[in-house]
Amino acid sequence: MALFFDVEWYEARLAERGLSRAVLAAVSGMSEAELGLVFKDQREVSAAEVAAFAELLGVSPVEAAVRAGVSTPVPGTDPLARIAELERRVAALEALVRRHPPT
Repeated sequence: MALFFDVEWYEARLAERGLSRAVLAAVSGMSEAELGLVFKDQREVSAAEVAAFAELLGVSPVEAAVRAGVSTPVPGTDPLARIAELERRVAALEALVRRHPPT
């Protein structure tokens, strides 16, 4: 379950843009009831929903995720790129171990 959904922050961003919760719900593909549960920390949000929040509110996906009480995964990150980076790091560590075997 999402923790610490920042209702005040989301309400302020919506107000700045002259938007309502109904619009936020529609853009994210949720019903208003589902969004109400999100605002009460009774429903988690998906990465796609956070990305929709961010686009509508004109903020970064990271900001929208943090304010929604989501820490990972960060919307917009490429999991394949992350895997490739991890594989590169593992290969570098393996090469280092081969050069300096344990004694």
